[in-house]
Amino acid sequence: MTGFVSFVGSGPGDPELLTLKAVDRLQRADVVLFDDLASGPSLGHARRGCDLVSVGKRAGRPSARQEHVNRLLVDHARLGLRVVRLKSGDSGIFGRLEEELVALRAEGIPFEIVPGVPSACAAAAAAGLPLTRRMTARRVQFVTGHDATGALPEDVDMTALADPSASTVVFMGKRTFPELARRLIARGLPPDTPALLAEAVGRPEQRLDRSTVRALAERLGEGIGDMPALILYGPLAFDETEDGLPGAPFPET
Repeated sequence: MTGFVSFVGSGPGDPELLTLKAVDRLQRADVVLFDDLASGPSLGHARRGCDLVSVGKRAGRPSARQEHVNRLLVDHARLGLRVVRLKSGDSGIFGRLEEELVALRAEGIPFEIVPGVPSACAAAAAAGLPLTRRMTARRVQFVTGHDATGALPEDVDMTALADPSASTVVFMGKRTFPELARRLIARGLPPDTPALLAEAVGRPEQRLDRSTVRALAERLGEGIGDMPALILYGPLAFDETEDGLPGAPFPET
């Protein structure tokens, strides 16, 4: 018997941002292998009796090895089960999706990829910002803030990242942003370039802090905290209100 694996992007954490297809796959799954950032309310859509298995990875914490995750996917599918691999945001963006696809293809196990709302888009939306601006921000670029060792990657294109006309989103970059900012400024990025630190996007504890590249680097150099975060910088369209962030949610009827 051969089962089926659905790679499901859970979005940033708000269960209301799950797609209809994501909810359907959770409701029909026999087992859900979920990341830390994909846990919480989204798992409430899993059907009763479904096995929920945490395989999350967090920097600086005990984490499941990727080889172990691959083996769990294969083993459950070989039992003929419907497997959901639940990842945060969109599973194809810095989610190590390719390694898991390779493992399934090697065993001849069928799969599908269900896209999710990228956390970068959710962060911009929560802050009331467009990621692109006509005549000002013609390009959007996503970059990881650390390599396999936890350090700032040495093979990134600093010239591209210092482009003042690009909106840049740094994933998993709180620890390395002070060094990244130093290099960006050395490459010509204005120190007062707008920056946004978006923490715990889509969760009740969400925090959005407007800043500049230099000021944010100085702040993160003093301490980074435990909340997962994205950093956005570039020609962000901050408004002229006190904090530059949107107001209260749409009132419930």
